[in-house]
Amino acid sequence: MSENRYETAVARYFEAWNATGSAEELAKAVEAAWSADGSYTDPLADVTGHEAIAALIGGAHAQFPGYEFCLEGAVDGHHDVARFRWELVSVADGSAPVAGSDVVTLAADGRIATVAGFLDRVPPTA
Repeated sequence: MSENRYETAVARYFEAWNATGSAEELAKAVEAAWSADGSYTDPLADVTGHEAIAALIGGAHAQFPGYEFCLEGAVDGHHDVARFRWELVSVADGSAPVAGSDVVTLAADGRIATVAGFLDRVPPTA
């Protein structure tokens, strides 16, 4: 992983969001990325703790099977705050129906304490 603590934290974040194996694999990835009382908030969700975050990620996998979250551009950080953009990309055809920007704060141990997520592009609803 990168020597840059912001890039390292964001890499772990994407490892969690892209953990599509067992529930145990997802739980370990979430624990590596978030502090025990870490939280995730976006326009559709507001959850705290490893179990709730893992459930949220599992729900995203169920809604978008065959997609992975990809970093779009560079991670920008200062103090204990980092921001970055991402896309949800189809492994099959490269389409990216969802994109967003996230702002994270880091805990003292380098894991994520909070995520404030923004949805910049979402598929149209029927």
